[in-house]
Amino acid sequence: MSNKRFAFGKNWKRYIKSVGADEIEAAKSSLQVATTGIDVARSSFLDIGSGSGLFSLAACKLGFNKVVSFDYDKDSVEATTILKNSSGADDNRWQVSQGSVLDGGFMTALGEHDLVYSWGVLHHTGAMWQAIENATATVKPGGKLFIAIYNDQGWISSVWKAIKLLYVSSPGFIKALMLLFFWIYFGTGLFLADIIRLRNPLARHIKDARGMKFFTDVIDWVGGYPFEVASPELIESKLAAKGFRLTWSRLVGRRLGCNEFLFTRKD
Repeated sequence: MSNKRFAFGKNWKRYIKSVGADEIEAAKSSLQVATTGIDVARSSFLDIGSGSGLFSLAACKLGFNKVVSFDYDKDSVEATTILKNSSGADDNRWQVSQGSVLDGGFMTALGEHDLVYSWGVLHHTGAMWQAIENATATVKPGGKLFIAIYNDQGWISSVWKAIKLLYVSSPGFIKALMLLFFWIYFGTGLFLADIIRLRNPLARHIKDARGMKFFTDVIDWVGGYPFEVASPELIESKLAAKGFRLTWSRLVGRRLGCNEFLFTRKD
C-alpha cells in the first residue's frame, strides 16, 4: 500500500451526520439491481470498504439475513459502527470490523457470501488487481459481485492521479484551496449541464441516486489517493478468467467516474 493515503473515514464521519430516511431509501434502491433473484432472508451481504456504512444499513433494511462490513480506515469503521448502533441492528446480524482487502488471511476468515459489494473502493487500495482477486474469493458459487471501478481515461486519468497525490501531500491550507477550486469547478460545470438538460440544478446538492452528497463527493474525488483505473473491457476479461459472468453494467462512457459491474460466479 502507498504511504500517502487520503483520510476517507474523516469524510464519512462528517457525512453520516446528514444521513436520514431519504439517503437510506436511495441506497436501498441502488442495491435493487444486485438483489434480483436473491432470497435475501437466507443470504449474506459482504460490504468491502464500508465507508459510511450506508450500504450495509441498506442491506439490513432490505432484509439480508447477515451483513458483514469492514474497512481499512479506522474512522470509516467508526462511522459504520455509529450508523449501525443508531439503527438498532442486532450484533449477530450486522458485524463490523477493521481489516484490509489485501490481507489474504483476513479475507479467507470472512468466508463466502451471496452478495459481495464494493463500490468505489478497490481502486483506492494501491494494489487494485490483488484487491479484486481477493474480493472474488469471498463470493459463493452462484453468488454475485457488485463492484465500481474508476474509468480509464488515458492521459486524463494520469492528470487526476497527480492532482490527488498533490492533495494528500499538501498542508491543510493548500488542501482547502484545492477543494474550493474544485467545488467551484464541478459546481459550475454541473449547474450549466443541468440547465441545458432541463434538470433542477439544486437537486444534486441535496442527494444523488445513491444517497451521496455533492460536497462530500468532491472531497472524496479530489483526495482519493491511491488511485487506479481500468477499462470496462479489461475488468470484464479479468473477471471472466476467474469464472465470473457479467450480468449487468452501467458505464460512464468517456467521462470521469466509476463504471459499475454486477458479476455472477459460475457454479
